[in-house]
Amino acid sequence: MKKVLIFLAVTCGLAFAAPVNTGKTIKFDRQISELGQKCISCHAEKMPNVVNDWRNSRHAHVGVSCIDCHQVSADSPMAMKAEHPKDSGNHVSVLVSPKTCAKCHEQEVKEFQISGHGRAATQMFAKPGMVKLMYHFEGRDHPDLKYSSQMTGCSQCHGAIIELDSEGKPTKETWPSFGIGNAYPDGGVGNCKSCHSSHTFSIAEARKPTACASCHLGPDHPDIEIFNNSMHGHIFNAEGHTWKFDSAPDAWEVGDYRAPTCAVCHMSGIGETNTTHNVSQRLKWQAWGVTSPLRDGGDDKAAAIFDMNRSVTVGNAKAGHKDGPEAARAEMKLVCKNCHTSTSTNNFFAMADQHVELYNVYIGEANKLLAELKEKNLLGPDEWADEFQITYYYMWHHEGRRMRQGALMGAPDYAHWHGVFEVQQDLRKLQTIHKKRMESGKIE
Repeated sequence: MKKVLIFLAVTCGLAFAAPVNTGKTIKFDRQISELGQKCISCHAEKMPNVVNDWRNSRHAHVGVSCIDCHQVSADSPMAMKAEHPKDSGNHVSVLVSPKTCAKCHEQEVKEFQISGHGRAATQMFAKPGMVKLMYHFEGRDHPDLKYSSQMTGCSQCHGAIIELDSEGKPTKETWPSFGIGNAYPDGGVGNCKSCHSSHTFSIAEARKPTACASCHLGPDHPDIEIFNNSMHGHIFNAEGHTWKFDSAPDAWEVGDYRAPTCAVCHMSGIGETNTTHNVSQRLKWQAWGVTSPLRDGGDDKAAAIFDMNRSVTVGNAKAGHKDGPEAARAEMKLVCKNCHTSTSTNNFFAMADQHVELYNVYIGEANKLLAELKEKNLLGPDEWADEFQITYYYMWHHEGRRMRQGALMGAPDYAHWHGVFEVQQDLRKLQTIHKKRMESGKIE
């Protein structure tokens, strides 16, 4: 059995004379620096809800204040040029990078950076086709408007490569971004507040499916819809509002909840498992790409390296369990063990794996058709105006993801009607277009 040590912190030392949003005086009883107290008092008037969130956080209860996260040296690549407060000799950054979080949460940041989340932004910018889609096809190469597609859409989930202007303030083309893979001027990669929203940084919030739902939804990866279609989601939606979500890390166990949320399966220390911020650690398959190979294991390398000229290289693209795909699956089964028999668990994954392998058969046939047309120069130069290439894209990026992810997370409508049924229809369409082009030697 796993031993759980729970450390209790005394939380009664920080008191407030009145609710922060009244703008009244705040009384400080903990050892928060004079400058830190000045920041809190000023922002309680100018940004009361931010201070109110902080007041109700664990950070406030242990004496971690604004200055501990936002203060930087004058020569920091994150620093605003003007002193703040004015004439104080102090410099701050509106940005807080994972490098700052790692001062107290080193293991969590390290695990995060070798996960799929850690490469979310840098991988997006590393793909020429994705960059061209955002700026050229969607943004029309408009000199003033071409970044809007990225900043209102893609970067709010994937993250942005954040740049600063001449005053040290983040540019509108790169911030604010709530994306999980933000890349910061100090070299930090990630965005803790994507799941633990500022300034409460609540563990309970991050454990609920809604924390994942703002990105994991829609036609290409409808994971919240898949969760709701599953029996797990049915139970959560019926009674999840009564569950306990604020247990200490590694102590959140069956009894606090009756069915798993996203966090239980992918991150939590349930039963014999340990907590992890590597959401890829328990995944056997890579279920989002054109094909689904077995994940070949994680390592301790950074997820990505970038520079501020948007030159990006990506490492460890199949991040998973350090001991390989079968170890990943074994760890996931340890999660299932807390509620299910081994027969139930083994049978479920055996059939889910077959559905992933079936998808690989479909896409393998499609890839042969694509290669033959490419060899004969029978693919249109604009992939978004070519019926074959558009259908191929939907086959893997939309229907194929739904087929695979629906099967692996127990959602029958997504594994079937939104998944394999549409995949086989896509293949039929590709075969028809392929036959016509090969016989005519022309693009219709």
